[in-house]
Amino acid sequence: MTSDRSTTGSQPLDWRKRLRRILGSEPNDKDQLLEILKDAERSGIVDRDGLGMIEGVLQVSDLRVEDIMIPRAEMVSVRRDDPLERILEIAVESAHSRFPVTGEDKGEVVGILLAKDLLAYCTESRRQSAFNIRDHLRAAVFVPESKRLNVLLKEFRASRNHMAIVVDEYGAAAGLVTIEDVLEQIVGDIEDEHDHDEGAFIFKRGQGDYTVKARTSVEDFNEYFGSDLDASEFDTIGGLVVNAFGRLPARGERVEIEGFRFTIMRADSRRVHLLTVRPLAATPD
Repeated sequence: MTSDRSTTGSQPLDWRKRLRRILGSEPNDKDQLLEILKDAERSGIVDRDGLGMIEGVLQVSDLRVEDIMIPRAEMVSVRRDDPLERILEIAVESAHSRFPVTGEDKGEVVGILLAKDLLAYCTESRRQSAFNIRDHLRAAVFVPESKRLNVLLKEFRASRNHMAIVVDEYGAAAGLVTIEDVLEQIVGDIEDEHDHDEGAFIFKRGQGDYTVKARTSVEDFNEYFGSDLDASEFDTIGGLVVNAFGRLPARGERVEIEGFRFTIMRADSRRVHLLTVRPLAATPD
């Protein structure tokens, strides 16, 4: 008696055809590989979250440290000559676990201070004892802006470091990068000490530079910037930007809409997550 499982219904046969097509053809570049993976996701072989992480892994090899680093102006650091009271105040207010220690200039990083090393000085009795920040300095790891993220991640794992100071061509600190920043490119947002308030949809990074979550409503955007973007067709800024591209944009792509330049900071195969915004004219206070 012969089995007719292979001919009963088309679904099993379709699965075998898809698998043969995926395994039997070798992609020539990343774009072809992504198309195969997207076909596998549509077929149910790979789920959406898995596809997003695979895309993140492929993207990491193309990104450099300068693409994701926290700029020097936004670094929370302590000065080598700061008194203990000031250092404790910064540690408590920021709730960070690691702090770059600088000299007179913020571009001169002399080491890393761990918050856990300050715990002993939180008691009133111990706070009266002599504190010398040099006794607690850890060596800082320095990386160039051009280092690729996949190489940095491997170095983080090998050295068990969690933070690196990014230096420019002159050797001055240009910013910092953490292992969480790299992992976010693979698994998506990780809410940590460097993220701004989860409830905040618009965050001012510097003069004329803003970070905006793609799910920010157009009405809220208009209210914040005093703009008049059309909210009749799209509810969110992400939808408005994607419509302007006419397709799902990739990280780093930019578009100008009614006096604003939008740059994609984070996106996957399904949607845009985070944007940077620069008003091309006057900026709000």
